[in-house]
Amino acid sequence: MLTFRNTNIFFSVLLITLITLDLFYRISFFVYPLLLFAYSGILFYGCYFVHSNFFLPVICSGPTVKKQIALSFDDGPAIAYTPEIVGILREERVEAAFFCIGSRIAGNEAIFRQIHEEGHIIGNHSFSHHFWFDMYSSRKMLADLKMMDSAMEKAAGLQPKFFRPPYGVTNPNLRRAIIAGGYTPIGWNIRSLDTVINNEKKLLKRINNSLQPGAIILFHDTSETTLAILPRFLREVKASGYEIVRLDKMLNLQAYA
Repeated sequence: MLTFRNTNIFFSVLLITLITLDLFYRISFFVYPLLLFAYSGILFYGCYFVHSNFFLPVICSGPTVKKQIALSFDDGPAIAYTPEIVGILREERVEAAFFCIGSRIAGNEAIFRQIHEEGHIIGNHSFSHHFWFDMYSSRKMLADLKMMDSAMEKAAGLQPKFFRPPYGVTNPNLRRAIIAGGYTPIGWNIRSLDTVINNEKKLLKRINNSLQPGAIILFHDTSETTLAILPRFLREVKASGYEIVRLDKMLNLQAYA
């Protein structure tokens, strides 16, 4: 498996080999920028593809061959859409996972508590979800995650174990923060792209065509398009023989500390 550790070992050995050969055969200088480019490309892949498990293992699907899937919603609570999404899930008797942003809890405590009271689980999606979160030190990342924990404890008396990285980006600093905080990192293997696809038919087709046993689907409860397609999606999933299982139940893991 391609990981940060074995990548560093491989490129270190390769660099030492090139330097040694250069002493005897005068290798072109341009080999070194190409080596750096290749190394940077692999790091980019590892950072921006959450399922790569490059820096640390991230759970992106359930360990099942049964026709079971789990739904997850990121970036709430949002007063404009979260209550309606929760209402649709209630009508369809579906339980989901909501990865919430801590800074959005204040003022939305009632909505936040409703998510829990309706039988859904809540995960940590950072407190700030800052644009530069990926550039934070591991200490600052951990402090941010702990702020979300505190906000969640204050609002609903819950301490999350599930954590989803902002933007799905991982790196060595985040790895250290996750380990220090004792979190279980959760990704996805079906990204709906509901924040960029506004066409309801296109979005619905994209998700339905990607369904597979054990899938973890990423939605956003800040998306008007998701709100629009959700009832139809849930009915079509059930009609196709899939069971929608709450994330912690499908993974057989504890969602809270």
